[in-house]
Order: sequence, then C-alpha cells, then structure tokens
Amino acid sequence: MTWRGVLQLTRDGNPAPPRRLDLSDAQWKQRLSPERYRILRQKGTERAHSSSMCTLFESGRYACAGCGTELFDATTKFDSKSGWPSFTQAVTPGVVAYHGDSSHGMKRVETTCNVCDSHLGHVFPDGPAPSGLRYCINALSLEKLS
Repeated sequence: MTWRGVLQLTRDGNPAPPRRLDLSDAQWKQRLSPERYRILRQKGTERAHSSSMCTLFESGRYACAGCGTELFDATTKFDSKSGWPSFTQAVTPGVVAYHGDSSHGMKRVETTCNVCDSHLGHVFPDGPAPSGLRYCINALSLEKLS
C-alpha cells in the first residue's frame, strides 16, 4: 500500500472485508472495557506514550481488540516517537479500511478494522521506506498475538 492507494480507497471505497462482525451497541459495551469502548466504538484516542506497546518490538502479530482480526505484523512496526504504536503496512490487503476524517480542524485519514468497523487510529504519509506510510494506532485498539 502507498499513500496514493490510501487516498484512492478513501475516495472510492474500501474492498469487501474477509468476513464481517456486526454487533449492537449493547453487545459492544458488554464485550469491551469502558476505555476500549471509548476508543474502538466512539473514535477516541488514548494519551500519547500511555502504553508500553510503543516500545515493544518482539516478533508476532497484532490483532483488532474488537474482533481478533490480524491487522499488523511486528516486522512492519517502528519507533515513530509519536507516542502510539506505528506500523508501515497492514498484514494483508482488505483488513484495514480508510476513511476521510476532518475532525478537530484537521484533514486526516482514519483507519478502522474492516471486519468490525472499530476505530484504530490514523495513517499518515510520513513513514519510512518502502511504503512511506505511518499507521499511528491506539494500543488499546490492538491485542498482541504471539
């Protein structure tokens, strides 16, 4: 994926997800802690540098905390010094969805889990090569898998 590809998906629509998980708001509240509910379902953000996941660089994969879909691989994780876990690519095409976000007076691209629509964070075009992308993801949106 490249920034041009991200913008095209934001404009033209995301691909069909590999599967879907649709729950009611009550089911999400039962499934998630209050803080995870705030981030995943209400598009919240955790405080910068609030998670040790920012400095965790062990092999493995990261899954959506809402539905368990594998989203990122540790081989694409890097220290962006932004205060949130950062990745250069999703693990496979179609698991992350992209949406224009003009909240807070900014123009950004929001990332969500394409399976359950949980808010993950944002993607920016200032990451390292080869993709040039920086997926800036809330740690509470992720579960570290071994």
